[in-house]
Amino acid sequence: MLPFLSDLLSPFFGAMRLLGSDMLLIALGACSAFFVTVLGIPRIVHRLPRDRGRAFAVDADKSVGKPMGAGLFLMLVFAAAVLIFVPWRADLVLFLGVLLLAAAVGFVDDATGGLSQYQLAAFDLLAAGLSAALLVGGTTTVDLWFPLVSGSFTLPAFAVFLLFLGVIWIAINATNCSDGVDGLSGSLSVVSPVFLGFLLYGVVGDEATATYLLIPFDARTGLWASLAFIMVGGLAGYLWHNAPPSTVLMGDAGSRPLGLLVGVLVCASHNVLLIVVVGFVILANGGTGIVKIALKRFFRILVFGRIRFPLHDHFRKQAGWTGTQVLMRFVIAHLILSALLYAVLLKVR
Repeated sequence: MLPFLSDLLSPFFGAMRLLGSDMLLIALGACSAFFVTVLGIPRIVHRLPRDRGRAFAVDADKSVGKPMGAGLFLMLVFAAAVLIFVPWRADLVLFLGVLLLAAAVGFVDDATGGLSQYQLAAFDLLAAGLSAALLVGGTTTVDLWFPLVSGSFTLPAFAVFLLFLGVIWIAINATNCSDGVDGLSGSLSVVSPVFLGFLLYGVVGDEATATYLLIPFDARTGLWASLAFIMVGGLAGYLWHNAPPSTVLMGDAGSRPLGLLVGVLVCASHNVLLIVVVGFVILANGGTGIVKIALKRFFRILVFGRIRFPLHDHFRKQAGWTGTQVLMRFVIAHLILSALLYAVLLKVR
């Protein structure tokens, strides 16, 4: 909205040109999302469902009775900020619709607990498919790049669609599984959009840098970067209330659309292996548990038999870590590994 007003009014009011600055709009969007989330959550907590606890989860009783489902409010604030501060483009607006639908489905599960694992997995697949279609829509081929290999590879759009679908689905479920310790899912998910935002805006979306690093340039990724940074602002506002000891929980209404966004940002970079770079700890914490359950349920194969998943439950139960220790140590590991792998991704090619 504001970029449109800038184009419309700048010929008459020179100062309106400022609203055409990407950096200013990103900063305003992130700050707005932060303050609205911080100030808004206390005003809607009385309308939220209450946590009923999770079977077999460590210290699940400590969350029983807390307001949950605040992720729906977070996603509504995020969508509004994007529509106000980011130039409108069809794929972005449609993606916001998919994101809000994911938040709504998650909120229904938070409120009723009536959706089965298979129903949620099917919806995750639908959301991932719609998002992947938006990323590859209107093209017959897509250029991808990979770590340790120079140049890019051109693949058929349908093959890339299937690849994107898988990556986004994994991101949704790994992020969802990481939600279980006060501040953990939100803190880990703050780190990922920061790295992704800088990559999308300053590398893939910058022709000179992309050419120098032998990465396919895509002018569209700048707007995806705006979404990344605005989400960081919204997440910071949520963490204001979710820091240990938390007073509110995002629930599936937040963790599922959050994973959806991370997966889409990874795919928008044209490098699907980036999910390992920006989400290594998230995948290790939640994704490995998905692999363990799938192998046991569908193939009768038991792996990691002595390890409890998600990993944050293993460290709390077996190693005796407190929730705060899990939070800080996982975030530190996430920052260090992401920075190291990020450097390798860009320079060792």
